Amino acid sequence: MPLLQLQDVSFSLNHHPLLEPISFDLNPGEFTLLTGPSGSGKSTLLKIIASLLTQTGGTIRFKGEDITRLKPETYRQQVSYCFQTPTLFGDTVRDNLALPYEIRGKKMDDGKVKEWLTRVNLSADMLDKRTQELSGGEKQRVSLLRNLQFLPEVLLLDEITSALDEENKQNINQIIAGLVAEQQLAVLWVSHDQNEIRHAQNVITLTHHTDEKITHEPA
Repeated sequence: MPLLQLQDVSFSLNHHPLLEPISFDLNPGEFTLLTGPSGSGKSTLLKIIASLLTQTGGTIRFKGEDITRLKPETYRQQVSYCFQTPTLFGDTVRDNLALPYEIRGKKMDDGKVKEWLTRVNLSADMLDKRTQELSGGEKQRVSLLRNLQFLPEVLLLDEITSALDEENKQNINQIIAGLVAEQQLAVLWVSHDQNEIRHAQNVITLTHHTDEKITHEPA
């Protein structure tokens, strides 16, 4: 059974369609890339899947269950959304990376967190660095790490490498591809980067009026 099933999901605002009906499945261990021109509804679709917006048409099922019947907090721990423009909380990096632990009533694992910081080419001693002092690329990586402290089953990524240089983009690509293969994570990633597209098993291209699903074999 697919982890996520979308059936004729659409979204309109004031009777103006922002997302045309679309249907597809997300499966464990599958890297799916979402692309398309500006205004085709990519970010809107991710927010709907993340239950941050409610679709005006269609159905989304998680493990066969309509997501409207699931507790939002529980669902969002399993279907995790990383924003294109990172929103960091509190004053420090520690505040942000401790949040997933606090939500679950756990104490932050400093060793694990520092290991993750190093993996994404951030200093292990930056936990107490103020978030307002971070660059755009550092904020994107901290935001991503917040989603990876407790791995979800589905990871929704919205152009999360847009502020990174090529070396760090490739590193993040490899980390995500590794999680897909090793942890059977299902990833839906919005991107226009050709290197990221090459990692995908499937590519979904949105247009302004129709949707098209294209099977893509990695190079």
